[in-house]
Amino acid sequence: MERWREALSFQSFQSRLPPGAAYGYGGESPQGLRRREFARLGGMTYLDHAGTTLFPQSLLKAFTDDLNANIYGNPHSQSISSKLTYDTIEHVRYRLLQHFNTTVEDYTVIFTSGCTAALKLVAEAFPWVPESLGQPGSRFCYLTDSHTSVVGMRAVAAAVDVPSVPVKPQEMVSWAKDERVEEQGCNTPLLFCYPAQSNFSGTKYPLSWIEEIKSGKLRPISVPGKWFVLLDAASYVSTSPLDLSAHQADFVPLSFYKMFGFPTGLGALLVKNESASRLRKTYFGGGTAAAYLAGEDFYSPRRSVAERFEDGTVSFLDIIALKHGFDALERLTGGMENIKQHTFALAQYTYTVLSTLTYANGARVVRIYNDTNFSNPDVQGPIINFNVLDENGEIVGFSQVDRLAGLYNIHVRTGCFCNTGACQQHLGISNDDIRKNLQAGHVCGDDIDVINGRPTGSVRISFGYMSTFEDAETFLKFIIATRLCGCNMVNCPPAANVSQVTVSPKENGYICNNNVNKLPLKRIITDSQLDTSSPSVVTPVCPPLPKEHSERDKAETSENSTEVQQNGRMPVTVTNIYLYPIKSCAAFEVAQWPVGNQGLQYDRNWMVVNQNGVCITQKQEPKLCLVQPLIDLEKNVMTIKAEGMDPISVSLEEDSGSQTPVCHSKVCSHRVQTYSCGERLAGWFSEFLGRQCYLIRQSSDFKRNANQKHEKGEATPTAAPLSLVNEAQYLLINRTSVLQLSDQITARLGESLPLQKLIHRFRANIVISTNEPFEEDKWDEIAIGSLHFKVMGPCHRCLVICIDQQTGQRNKEFLQTLSSTKDRKTNFGIYLMNHPKSPFSFPNSLSVGSQVLSVVKNITCSQSPEEQSSG
Repeated sequence: MERWREALSFQSFQSRLPPGAAYGYGGESPQGLRRREFARLGGMTYLDHAGTTLFPQSLLKAFTDDLNANIYGNPHSQSISSKLTYDTIEHVRYRLLQHFNTTVEDYTVIFTSGCTAALKLVAEAFPWVPESLGQPGSRFCYLTDSHTSVVGMRAVAAAVDVPSVPVKPQEMVSWAKDERVEEQGCNTPLLFCYPAQSNFSGTKYPLSWIEEIKSGKLRPISVPGKWFVLLDAASYVSTSPLDLSAHQADFVPLSFYKMFGFPTGLGALLVKNESASRLRKTYFGGGTAAAYLAGEDFYSPRRSVAERFEDGTVSFLDIIALKHGFDALERLTGGMENIKQHTFALAQYTYTVLSTLTYANGARVVRIYNDTNFSNPDVQGPIINFNVLDENGEIVGFSQVDRLAGLYNIHVRTGCFCNTGACQQHLGISNDDIRKNLQAGHVCGDDIDVINGRPTGSVRISFGYMSTFEDAETFLKFIIATRLCGCNMVNCPPAANVSQVTVSPKENGYICNNNVNKLPLKRIITDSQLDTSSPSVVTPVCPPLPKEHSERDKAETSENSTEVQQNGRMPVTVTNIYLYPIKSCAAFEVAQWPVGNQGLQYDRNWMVVNQNGVCITQKQEPKLCLVQPLIDLEKNVMTIKAEGMDPISVSLEEDSGSQTPVCHSKVCSHRVQTYSCGERLAGWFSEFLGRQCYLIRQSSDFKRNANQKHEKGEATPTAAPLSLVNEAQYLLINRTSVLQLSDQITARLGESLPLQKLIHRFRANIVISTNEPFEEDKWDEIAIGSLHFKVMGPCHRCLVICIDQQTGQRNKEFLQTLSSTKDRKTNFGIYLMNHPKSPFSFPNSLSVGSQVLSVVKNITCSQSPEEQSSG
């Protein structure tokens, strides 16, 4: 690992700086700036500045001091406070144009709610001309490497019968000057849109295109008319200077949170004055009218372009905050050119090291999606887009990388980044693939990262003006530690010995291959071979576990499962039952418990929320695992305990008097209706957690149904009602699977952990014991006593399994070990729902010691392992 340590040194970083590049801003070090202005980051490595950058503390203070010192009224009035607001807004317009090296004589600033709103404004106000007899019409052309909001403009054009023409980046350089079409005085307006910087790859497209297109030297299509150019500058201006005196695009949309981090919900459209007169306005709102009649179709707009298009009262306090944003940026960095050099130095270094990482077999660790070689900040921004590969060159899904990054407190962005065109171009995703993926249940922004072995998206890191060398170093150490070491950086073995860290099941003495996608073959038994009161089941035909594992399993398993079947195999039984009355709090273990139509009675009926009504989980507050709910069914009460706190109780009966007001919250993007449990409980939890919070309970009359997610991503709505659980009514794990994971964790940590402590980390409702690890991954249905369950799919694990449920301490090894054990996936356990065709009625009960009978997914003994995994 010495070669990696050298490559990751600050000296190596400095030696790699390209000519003219600079790290930092002269006086104060980047680390000093970080400590002073961004102390809230703590140990976080934030690498999503292309999503939003972060605001400095001094910006917020200057803004609040401004608000405390001045009274700002509605700018549409004539009072002293209103005049102050109006004048301040005008000053910000001047400051904004000055930042882009232009003046009010050339450009007008129209404030909008963001870049998307600015693009929509252009689409709706552009003077489109549909084709008519003998007369050419308008065209809307856009680069395929564009944000969704640019591509969406084509819908407005289509509504007025104007065709849209997508243009691939490589096509732009293929049009020769001799392909020009003579104008012959044709002034039909044509619009071309392209990004100054790709938000996918960081490629900077030539600003010279603006003049070349407008002058006719470069033509996206051979259609006569007058070209206008819209330059999407949202990504570009966050880290690069834009000189509008040299590159005079007709329309330039912006979002200010990309530049300053604050305020959000505010953007602008910069319009070249000579083009502004061509824009047409239909709707008029408050502040845009010079005069109008309510009873007659008469309306006269205001004179200035900004006043005509800024419908209603602008977000004047946020606009005032922009002044402090520009001040802070200049004061802290010295200007955009310095930011460009600083961020590019970090990106180039990270790209250089990342692109050289290889496995022992020579295979690349990552596949970077780039159009440049990161040698010039004028053609490449501080964005790196990539996918991680395994030793065989197969994609490791972006969701998996995101979860592992979270263990290191590294914040990245994953998916397609609202840029399907670039995603298709770089990942080789066809139009047909997009349609098939949608049919399979994949939509933009979800975590379905691989379908049929092919990626649906990627991972993106991006640097901002407050990023430091340590951010780049931490990220690279994370990639090396998780891919080339399988351990922490300081204890990494040489690359040649990586294979010794993780031993395959077969090498460890297992007779059967226990890979999650290559489980032992099973024989499906027909109904005629079983008691007619039981569902169809399967029995494994794989030989029993080796002696050392079977003996340990017997010792760890309850006495109820010691009886051996005639074929020498242990019967599959329930060994533990847990419920979690308060979401994300400690488990309550029972030997027998009532089952209702939502699952185990009282499981996840309560949850803790912050002052905004947002659910608090162990991801934000690990201390929640130390809160112990205890339910006494006879006394009809739940007692809540925690160390250092007096016990507090809450009735299991719903108090109709306390159900007002009704609260609305969300669990896994689903709306839930709840009610507060009162100030007494709120005070108890607030004191324990050291922050304002409340205990709420799900309303009994609110029904929330589940969506079944299959392995390939398709979602099937089911009628099964849910409590405040994330995905399904029950979560089942297998002790035998935990044992195999325990072996891997012991190898990584150098110490063994009690099996029960590992089981607690997975927060299951039902724990079983089988003969082979990961048998449960191939089940389709199971029966436990008279209860019949449908398997809803695997549980995709998050950072919670890294939290010791007895102490609240985190250890990232657990998610990493799970990933290395299960083919780079973080699935562990299966979700269950009450079977929709189950013959039993509620209430019923679930008991420890009950035998588990399973129905396997549709595979046959004649299938090859590859056929099994695809079936």
